[in-house]
Amino acid sequence: MKTLKNMTVALSLLGSLSLFSAEVEVLHWWTSGGEAKSVGALKTMLEKSGHTWKDFSVAGGNGVNAMTVLKSRVVSGNPPSAAQIKGPSIQEWAELGVVSDLNEVAKAGKWDERLPKMFSDHMKYEGKYVAVPVNVHRINWMWVNPAVFKKAGATIPKTWADFEVAAKKIKAAGFIPVAAGGQPWQEATVFETIVLGVGGADFYKKALVDLDLEALGSDTMKKSFDTLKMVKSFTDKNAPGRDWNLATAMVYKGEAAMQFMGDWAKGEFKVAGKVIGKDYVAIAAPQTNNKYLYNIDSFVMFKQKDAEKAKAQAKLSELILSDEFQIIFNTRKGSVPVTDGVSRDKFDPIAINSINQLNAAAKSGALLPSMAHQMAISDSIKGAVVDVVTNFYNSKMSSSDAAKLLVDAVKNEM
Repeated sequence: MKTLKNMTVALSLLGSLSLFSAEVEVLHWWTSGGEAKSVGALKTMLEKSGHTWKDFSVAGGNGVNAMTVLKSRVVSGNPPSAAQIKGPSIQEWAELGVVSDLNEVAKAGKWDERLPKMFSDHMKYEGKYVAVPVNVHRINWMWVNPAVFKKAGATIPKTWADFEVAAKKIKAAGFIPVAAGGQPWQEATVFETIVLGVGGADFYKKALVDLDLEALGSDTMKKSFDTLKMVKSFTDKNAPGRDWNLATAMVYKGEAAMQFMGDWAKGEFKVAGKVIGKDYVAIAAPQTNNKYLYNIDSFVMFKQKDAEKAKAQAKLSELILSDEFQIIFNTRKGSVPVTDGVSRDKFDPIAINSINQLNAAAKSGALLPSMAHQMAISDSIKGAVVDVVTNFYNSKMSSSDAAKLLVDAVKNEM
């Protein structure tokens, strides 16, 4: 990330501030009802261990706003104890020399044995752990209100062609086919899900992970853009600027039939008292069954001079990968455990299906990092891709022009 590299000079002029307590200040963007309840479990466990949790939540932008605040805090020499950071950004922060080495905690907790290598690799810099993973989210879900489908006489779609047929029936019946939030990260979430469905796992990897320029400008990418515009045609005029959880509410209130969103949406259904199989169902988005776009939430610990504060950080890291926390947090959040071997007894059918699909995708090569959720590519390139997607989504741009712009945007950032 260019902006992070530019911070190096500023950081070299500043010393860390020391707080003389075992307080852990945690920067995160879990602010919706379901998310807040989930992170509350970690706060409770940390405080039971004798340490103090200082909440530092920053809403909005899928973490973009939080990262802006974090950069300011680090440059000023006053970083939080822990910050929610993920994907390639972990290594970019580690390059600056401002993060804690978690290798001793990792060895004691046998992280290498308990974490799938694909996931643990995200947490390391130069072979050492610098971050602790919290959970695994699947991105390519479609959340459905079955009552709306029944009233419209529509069938829940498994292909994008079926989706268009169903959406037309739902719209004709007076419902909103797709609950959408017109924010760049949400538009990018739908886009990457479509790319996976239209192009398949190999194409997704070439285009949005490997950044193959031929794939980015291909007919398959153009078809993906066309499909995105088709999906948009079934959203409502009030979508621009809508937060994701408000779009989820449209589904469980019966105003809309579907939402394309990661499985954190399930937490909102649960908080609203809705019942799986009756009030809502979740299936893989069209043409993405047995494919798994993953998003791993994780915390990076920033260097502390105060020994007691460093001990509190280590305890927080230890607690996050405990079976107890993995069960409590993930059953609330809608995600699944990041560690192998956690009991499934308390997980619902959607979570168990997610675990099964994750395992199947891992075996078939269809377990893939999310571009839209900072897992696949650097923030600077991701930002360029998202800009193209949102400009296309909110204009009359052709799919051919969008594909060309996508190639140019990536080339300019590489």
